[in-house]
Amino acid sequence: MSINVTNSHGMVAKWIHRGGTLTELHVPDRAGNLADVVLGFDNPAGYQSGGNQHFGCITGRFANRIRHGQFSLDGVEYQLARNHGEHHLHGGGDRSLDRIEWQAEPFEADGASGVRFTYTSPDGEEHYPGALAMQVTYTLTDENALRIEYEATTDKPTPVNLTNHTYFNLSGHGAGSILDHQLRIDADRFTVADDDLIPLGEIASVADTPLDFRTRRAIGDKFAEVLESPAGGYDHNYVLNGPTGQLRTIAEVYDPRSGRTMRVETDQPAVQFYTGNGLHGQTGKQGKTYPRHSALCLETQHYPDSPNHPSFPTTILRPGETYRHVCVYAFGVE
Repeated sequence: MSINVTNSHGMVAKWIHRGGTLTELHVPDRAGNLADVVLGFDNPAGYQSGGNQHFGCITGRFANRIRHGQFSLDGVEYQLARNHGEHHLHGGGDRSLDRIEWQAEPFEADGASGVRFTYTSPDGEEHYPGALAMQVTYTLTDENALRIEYEATTDKPTPVNLTNHTYFNLSGHGAGSILDHQLRIDADRFTVADDDLIPLGEIASVADTPLDFRTRRAIGDKFAEVLESPAGGYDHNYVLNGPTGQLRTIAEVYDPRSGRTMRVETDQPAVQFYTGNGLHGQTGKQGKTYPRHSALCLETQHYPDSPNHPSFPTTILRPGETYRHVCVYAFGVE
């Protein structure tokens, strides 16, 4: 069963309970025509298939990678699932948050509407310590923005790094390459990673690298330089400018074909920019196919492998504290 929400401009968002997943997002172009700009499937079976690469879902308990699935916390060694080669990715396998049936409560408030998803991950689920009580609220505003607010509390110290893994194509899902989309990311630095895309601990400047998107340019401009890398495109964690904890604009995307724009705001320290390098032509909604590099993700979050890097902003949540994270995807035209 899906949850559907429409704003006063006709913009439509749809979700399913599994993974608290955003399955459709219909956004107007420069002529006022609506198109669904997120990748997904027509039915629940698609989200349980091997073709689902975290489409649209809540991701965690720890989004992104943890080296060898290992970390030490308060003198205790923890071993998580190694579900991505030798490493831990996106919270694990069988009981990662994208596979959970979340409780859902639709709401309307202050001229906006949306859905509030809740789930408590029990102590030890996917081998994480502590029962983690989570609430993820999606709000569709009349300003054509989708706001995502995360909150979590725990009864034991535990690492937390939640995000949303929606794949966007502003020309419409299944519309082909996003390499002509133009992108700006407000980040002077990035986390240097090894061939497994796990940080080495060094923070480096984006200057004079293909990672420099401080001025808006086409994603494809320097793509050849990253295409031959182990990532097979962009799959990089950017250290965002501006104060963590303060909501600010961190990225902007423009699609010259449709005129659609997407502004990304967050209060988090980082964003993972991913160009759908693992897409392989799977069949999605309306029989459309999703080839490699036909969508992009801008996943607001903390740095990958943070529990193993004391110099990185902490991701450890302790009893009595509340994890909070806000991400806004705001749409317009140019």
